[in-house]
Amino acid sequence: MNDSHSSPAASFVVVRDALAQPAPPDRALDGAVLALGNFEGVHRGHRVVIDAALARARALRRPAAAMTFEPHPRAFFNPNARVFRLTDVAGKLRLLASTGLGGAIVMSFDAALAALTPDAFIAQVLVQRYAVAGVVAGYDFHFGKGRAGTPDFLRAEGRRLGFSVDIVPAYSDGAQRISSGAIREALTEGDIALATRLLGYPWFVSGDVVHGDRRGRELGFPTANIQLDPQCGLRHGVYAVRVGLDGRLYDGVANFGRRPMFDTGVVLLEVFLFDFSGDLYGKTLDVAFIAWIRPEAKFASLDELVRQMHEDTRIARAALAEAGDAFPPVVASALGPR
Repeated sequence: MNDSHSSPAASFVVVRDALAQPAPPDRALDGAVLALGNFEGVHRGHRVVIDAALARARALRRPAAAMTFEPHPRAFFNPNARVFRLTDVAGKLRLLASTGLGGAIVMSFDAALAALTPDAFIAQVLVQRYAVAGVVAGYDFHFGKGRAGTPDFLRAEGRRLGFSVDIVPAYSDGAQRISSGAIREALTEGDIALATRLLGYPWFVSGDVVHGDRRGRELGFPTANIQLDPQCGLRHGVYAVRVGLDGRLYDGVANFGRRPMFDTGVVLLEVFLFDFSGDLYGKTLDVAFIAWIRPEAKFASLDELVRQMHEDTRIARAALAEAGDAFPPVVASALGPR
């Protein structure tokens, strides 16, 4: 157990906006330099965009903020599609709050926003609603109806309307282009090392502890049970994890999946914390995935399962020791609307 080193961001402003509102509910981010994007996972590529926004804001002596969109546009256009989110909106805001930005605008991605042409998005949202001093976007940022707005169009409109535009080129880790899709693929394969490298921090989930069937306690491994988003595409298996709880970090081992020995058809994340005693029911945990250990398996007996759980614990302790103090750079709690 050690103290959480999550970054405080007491002054981080969250503005939740929708075109149905005549004006933003909070004017604190008017005249800012905005980093534009979905920021799914707030990975290393996103950090380059955010750092460029911070640099431009310093040069212009303006605040810097992110503008992001919820729900994810893919979920809006195809609500029945499986969308594996790297972070929910609360997790995304917590990560953004650790970057040095002064705040985030969460635009409701609804029918009204989706219908805006690129020039209307710039005029109505960026200029009229937020009077931007500048915007920064990635090389692949497209916007407006039918994704017709391009970085070149954004740059030209910035020149015409009087705000700065910086377009950030693709960012790669060697031969591997950093993208949310590449990180999702790594997680679906259980490649925690690759996901961590691309993100720049260990991937994490947050959830409330719910009551389970107490199987772990009966076996000498009491677990905290968390139901993740049904769309979570993480490979089923056993992982070394580090858990944030009430401002402290605890090491542990976790199983994500159906538990072949006791399969009830329910997919659960079960977390066993080392060197912890206490009641976790109803608590919210941040669970960071540090290393892959093995796939789920069905054993010939409960004794064999318990022996494997002891071995999993040994492997997890070694992996966590090797990982040092690795943990996501999240502020201590989710940030609500102002």
